[in-house]
Amino acid sequence: MRPLLYLILIVIIAAGLWFTWAALLPVHPSEAKFVLLYPGWSARRIAATLQREGVIRSATAFLLAHYAMGKGNLKAGEYKFDIAANAVQVRDRVLRGDVYARNVVVPEGYNIYDIATVVEQAGLGPAADFITVATHDVALLHDLDPQATSLEGYLFPDTYQFSRIDSAHDIAAAMVHRFRQTAKQIGLLGRPDIHRIVTMASIVEKETAVPDERPLVASVYYNRLDRNMLLGADPTVIYAALLGRRYRGTIYQSDLQYDSPYNTYKFPGLPPGPIANPGAGSLQAAMHPMASDFLFFVSDNNGHHRFSRSAAEHEKNVAAYRKAVAAQH
Repeated sequence: MRPLLYLILIVIIAAGLWFTWAALLPVHPSEAKFVLLYPGWSARRIAATLQREGVIRSATAFLLAHYAMGKGNLKAGEYKFDIAANAVQVRDRVLRGDVYARNVVVPEGYNIYDIATVVEQAGLGPAADFITVATHDVALLHDLDPQATSLEGYLFPDTYQFSRIDSAHDIAAAMVHRFRQTAKQIGLLGRPDIHRIVTMASIVEKETAVPDERPLVASVYYNRLDRNMLLGADPTVIYAALLGRRYRGTIYQSDLQYDSPYNTYKFPGLPPGPIANPGAGSLQAAMHPMASDFLFFVSDNNGHHRFSRSAAEHEKNVAAYRKAVAAQH
């Protein structure tokens, strides 16, 4: 009987030593490990993945600790493992859902192509996938803007955090949701003219980065619309060229003649939809333009603009701008 007790004792000690080694002693990573755990995965599959990636020593020990400590739900997501941790600590992180978040910074005035590039650079998927969603998933906007033919204008500029398990649709939906929140705050949500306002705001956003100028820029374009004048907005010409895959970094004479409804040098009225994604300031400027009789504006080459009421006055301002540019060369 005594040899059997010794054998049982030896097995217990060996099992304890093994569990200590497998579950309690930390693993020291030689480099940062990024591990994707997908929704719907079982605890067994998660444990096997963590072992295969070298984050834990034993999937069995991980599962023993997991079940012994109370099951809980292991959370899907991307995890970054870059410091020493044992299986119990790893299990606690996955139980909490301490996922690795990738920052996506969308500045005001970015269009869907700019955002797609940022998403790809963050490691969240190909730019082409995001562009496909942004140009086709208009169901996200049906109640907001029935006229929308893409998500352009409604991907609100902000800093976001996403995980690699987030799809391009998830990312776009989060940006549209942020737009809804902002639109509600500023009184834009539910307005019947939201398409017109967002389209105008997108042009204002691209024309000036100076907050105080935005309501004045909006007034210029509204004044032009009221007088049935061509808007003549350079950013719309650039957007038309982008859509036509012909933009070469600057505007050429051929671009001004390009046959696109977004070319406001050729077609009257606002373009069919937004040309970028405006921030709250530009949205408010489009909602509440300054009262003015200005019809023209041009850069002063110092980050601001000169506004004018007549073509003759505008030509003088343009000449002053060209002179200032020439003086810098």
